Amino acid sequence: MRRLRTLLAAGAMTIAGLTSTALAAGNAPVPPAQTWAHGGVNSFLSFFKGYDYASVQRGFQVYKEVCSSCHAMHLLSYRNLLDVGFTEAEVKAIAAAQEITAGPNDQGEMFTRPGLPADRFKSPFPNAQAAAAANGGKAPPDLSLIVKARAHHEDYIYALLTGYTDAPEGFELSPGSNYNKYFPGNAIAMAQPIYENGVTYTDGTPATIEQQAKDVTNFMAWAAEPKLEERRRVGIMVILFLVFFAGIMYAAKRRLWSEVH
Repeated sequence: MRRLRTLLAAGAMTIAGLTSTALAAGNAPVPPAQTWAHGGVNSFLSFFKGYDYASVQRGFQVYKEVCSSCHAMHLLSYRNLLDVGFTEAEVKAIAAAQEITAGPNDQGEMFTRPGLPADRFKSPFPNAQAAAAANGGKAPPDLSLIVKARAHHEDYIYALLTGYTDAPEGFELSPGSNYNKYFPGNAIAMAQPIYENGVTYTDGTPATIEQQAKDVTNFMAWAAEPKLEERRRVGIMVILFLVFFAGIMYAAKRRLWSEVH
């Protein structure tokens, strides 16, 4: 009996601890729902929706000019940009603007060369240790799958990018932290990354903070699920086939059993 009481007490303490941890981690408000042309990477009801590729292209510009100084996207190659509407010449120029470490050569030495479309996106740091050393001891996360790695997905990323504000009275920020309405705990190490007119869009779109946040979130959503539209098309074809096949089976069953009766 004593052992049972001990186990129950331990279980209660564990549940209380988990609850308090969840409450502490979840004290940021739920991000407001946004409208996404593709319906969201994890939306199962958006079969007929696809990416806003003009926004995805602008989002790549925001990533390149703002985010890529700290955040890598190791799962993307420059040639993947062909899928969002960049021309072959544009992709070659984007890749060639990067100095890529390659080798070894015939003398066993590493060297640098202009990037090629087949190269992965260049990382801002040579390794994770260098990334951590340059960012207060913690390496910035890779953004290739960041949209799928966060609850509320696109809505959270957008809210985080637009959620920087002054800390309310009485809220104490540790040195090097920044206040963000939507970050759990509200104190985030990353400084506000985007500002009004922080980039000059090549298509003339006004570069408000909200527009830049929407565009770069669209780009990261595409990066996390580049085959989203193809997957949805296949899903529609499978559903239509199953409906058609079920109709044939039902008609066959009716004909077969009508002869029995």
